[in-house]
Amino acid sequence: MSAPTDRKFLGRLSLPERRHLTDALRTETVGGVLLLVAAVVALIWANTFHDGYEAVSDFHFGPAALGLNLSVEHWAADGLLAVFFFVAGVELKRELVAGELRDPRAAALPVVAALCGMATPALVYVLVNTVGGGSLDGWAVPTATDIAFALAVLAVIGTSLPSSLRAFLLTLAVVDDLFAILIIAVFFTSDLNFAALGGAFAGLALFWFLLRKEVRGWYVYVPLALVIWGLMYNSGVHATIAGVAMGLMLRCTTREGEEHSPGEHVEHLVRPLSAGLAVPLFALFSAGVVVSGGALRDVFTQPVTLGVVLGLVVGKAVGIFGGTWLTARFTRAKLNPELSWPDVFAVSVLAGIGFTVSLLIGELAFADDPALADEVKAAVLMGSLIAAALACLLIKLRVRKYQLLVTEEDRDEDGDGIPDVYEEGTEAYHLRMAEIHERKAAEHRERARLAGAPSDGADRPA
Repeated sequence: MSAPTDRKFLGRLSLPERRHLTDALRTETVGGVLLLVAAVVALIWANTFHDGYEAVSDFHFGPAALGLNLSVEHWAADGLLAVFFFVAGVELKRELVAGELRDPRAAALPVVAALCGMATPALVYVLVNTVGGGSLDGWAVPTATDIAFALAVLAVIGTSLPSSLRAFLLTLAVVDDLFAILIIAVFFTSDLNFAALGGAFAGLALFWFLLRKEVRGWYVYVPLALVIWGLMYNSGVHATIAGVAMGLMLRCTTREGEEHSPGEHVEHLVRPLSAGLAVPLFALFSAGVVVSGGALRDVFTQPVTLGVVLGLVVGKAVGIFGGTWLTARFTRAKLNPELSWPDVFAVSVLAGIGFTVSLLIGELAFADDPALADEVKAAVLMGSLIAAALACLLIKLRVRKYQLLVTEEDRDEDGDGIPDVYEEGTEAYHLRMAEIHERKAAEHRERARLAGAPSDGADRPA
């Protein structure tokens, strides 16, 4: 039996994975920029026209007979974020069957890193609040990573990360979303309405059955999804869980004759709605906290808010980097020689941006204390801002190296749409390159002949 070979950690992605990553991150980056804009607008609106902001956020509408007469803020958090979590469910399913999480050995490193990156911030929060005598209810707030916000930071500073680092960040966020979903389902479920919960499960079963029978048509699935969401909301389980469940049911493997799986097709259609509308609107009605000198000072002096900030900034970086290093140290995973451990640490710091899900968990954890919930939101904003600034600094220190790596990844001298790094060493690639070089030489000789000067010895008279 041959000995197991070393696996390269943060090595080159396969071409299909690289293309999927590029498409997904392009949408998330645009959505992240919109998310940043929405957060800034919310802060300006709440601090200049606070009464107007509160009036819009608290405006109720919806069918009261169905238990859905909700405020605008609740519709954004419970309704629109279900779309976000639906996309997260599809992405998780794709990662499990066709992506980085398909191979248990390869999945071990990002899974352990994500778990450590959630456990350590929670421990930091608990430690700070145990020593300071604060509330332990917010332990889950600093455990989340916001991939859209993180990518928006990269877009704003104009830095290109190598695809392997971006894939690591995306995989971390996917696993992070999974455990955040479990946290919401287990720890933030109110008194259960078993009739509504049974109806939601029946709806999910019908959704699954229709998918297995390959019934097509948005007019079938969208109304059914709305019914499932409404029943899940009334059951006491957070309504976003319905989105995740439906996302996980989609088939994300291709069959013969299919270019894309149904899951990838639906994700391609819904992701822009999630990144471009659902998440920015949630940010608009959740990030509007009143910020003053005293409020900012309190963020660093009260144990609850200080625990959130330190959890995001310190806990995330230490947890993800430590989990990654320990997994690589005690397994056969070897770091890509083109990268170094400071690169992993920079991504770990970047993962401390915990905007969307952290804000949601903060609202759920302190639903009975709106004033404290607003302080926690301010702490999430501050912690995410500090993590973003530190990550930008660390990435800028290596920006020249990253630019060279990305340029090499994207090089396509033969113009066939496939980066050369995926073709080098193949006979077809060398034949194409020889043809390209011969054509360039012929063009050079022709230009020289027209200019009346010999291009090489072959054109000189005897």
